[in-house]
Amino acid sequence: MKIRNILGLSAVAVALGVGLTACGSKNNSQSSNDAKTQTLNLAASTRLDTIDISKAGGYGSTGNVYESFYRLGEKGSITPGLATKGYSSKDGKTWTFKLRDAKFSDGSPITANDFVYSWRRTVTPSTKAQYAYLFNAVKNGDAIRSGKMNPDKLGIEAVDKHTVKIHLTKPVAYFKTLMAYPLFGPQSEAAVKKYGDKYGTNSKYMVYSGPFKMINWNGTGDKWAYVKNNQYWDKKVVKLNRINYSLVSNPATSLNLYNQGSIDITPLATDQLKNYQNDPNLKDYSYSMISYLRYNFNDKDAQKKAIINNDNIRRAISLSINRSVLSQKVLYLKSDPITGFVPKGLARDPETGKDFADQQGVKDTLDYNPKLAKQLWNKGLKELGVKNISLNLLTSNENANSTVATQYLKEQLESNLSGLTLNLTSVPSKIASQREQSGDFDISLDTWGGDFNDPITFLQIPQRGTSYNYGKYDSKKYNDLVNKAENVDSNDAGKRWQDLVNASKELNLTQGVSPLFQDDTYYLKQPKVEGVIHNTAGTQWSYKYTYIK
Repeated sequence: MKIRNILGLSAVAVALGVGLTACGSKNNSQSSNDAKTQTLNLAASTRLDTIDISKAGGYGSTGNVYESFYRLGEKGSITPGLATKGYSSKDGKTWTFKLRDAKFSDGSPITANDFVYSWRRTVTPSTKAQYAYLFNAVKNGDAIRSGKMNPDKLGIEAVDKHTVKIHLTKPVAYFKTLMAYPLFGPQSEAAVKKYGDKYGTNSKYMVYSGPFKMINWNGTGDKWAYVKNNQYWDKKVVKLNRINYSLVSNPATSLNLYNQGSIDITPLATDQLKNYQNDPNLKDYSYSMISYLRYNFNDKDAQKKAIINNDNIRRAISLSINRSVLSQKVLYLKSDPITGFVPKGLARDPETGKDFADQQGVKDTLDYNPKLAKQLWNKGLKELGVKNISLNLLTSNENANSTVATQYLKEQLESNLSGLTLNLTSVPSKIASQREQSGDFDISLDTWGGDFNDPITFLQIPQRGTSYNYGKYDSKKYNDLVNKAENVDSNDAGKRWQDLVNASKELNLTQGVSPLFQDDTYYLKQPKVEGVIHNTAGTQWSYKYTYIK
């Protein structure tokens, strides 16, 4: 969950959740909808681009219309989904799931074959699934994704109508949590064939397995809704009849709508948060999300490529940034200073309970040290044989934090690093994402949100060969450490954890990326709304138990 970045933040991640646009109010006025109708009204910050779970770029709230073997409950707990039980072999390489009697929204039964078909469809190269790499640990997943093997060789089988068996190439420590992700849920082969190219492009060209189903989305509209799925296996606990979504891209508009009672939950923009610090309706619904500088190690400009590949230049850039001022004074965030690429609160040491973020820090990598920065900068310039450097910083113009942050970064870096000119390019998120994927950038301001509660959800991004490694960072030591964690030590929780800590330290030392701040997102929620489940990773929002008082 992704979720997922400032430059390419998926419409599914944002719009199916509560939009990342901003607003707030102290008004507790009644909604225009009578509480008896059990209707929740939410704002979305961007239009949807697809509701195809194989092709989506994030799953912030799609757990409300799609379900997998499990669901995420409070604080990331694993709760029942389409499986009545699941268990693994002693070596952790084989998982078996027993399915309950459940149906898709069209009344057709959900069977083991629907999981098999869904997984094969996602890893098929022609599907172009952004998250296909998450299937790499499934037997033959990597080979199939690379086009070297037929999808029917994927390590998943339907033993019988209600039994799914999964074969892994190695134990996966976070596999059970991963199985709560909508990406791994079932898809109806009959529906895919019936709708063809239209599948997932309109709410009526889809069938749903979760507590709700989608209506009134035509592929481009500004409004859509979820309604209760009466075919859902656990429909008796679902109290909401409807969830309305409206596109609201302007923070002031969103604030007014909240004041009027037209929307029930809304996030606060950076410039609004300071005015609502003591509001009783203020809720911390932050996601495990890191904003960072991504370097293009394979820059198309030969001189810029040499500059970016210079270790001293990257470290100088990192040490010239006062992250405490940026996060707390400029962006009004409450999070602690960042220590590395893995955010605080995501994962804890299986042996000591210590937060991963408290173990990954390395001195003189993310600190504000302008004196050392200048020394490294001058050393880098000398190594490159240049006196002046001009680089471009790419960002999205659809996120308030990115706009404010880039202006601050330009001022900080140009004032601390003599001879540097940092040019800012601000474009719509879709264009920025396309430029990143094609390698058409020098440095980009990017954001990544965790898909599940394990450090690897972040540390696999800069790894060689992952689809999101747009900057082509490639460190042998880093790759070896991550590979060791995921292969040699995959069944030893303590050793695996230390491998990942060492990998994150290596990422800090080399500044393969330069983490800037951990994103906080505070919301105002009408007090009449109860039972919202929010998680910091994966399926961020669950309204299965939500109700209007």
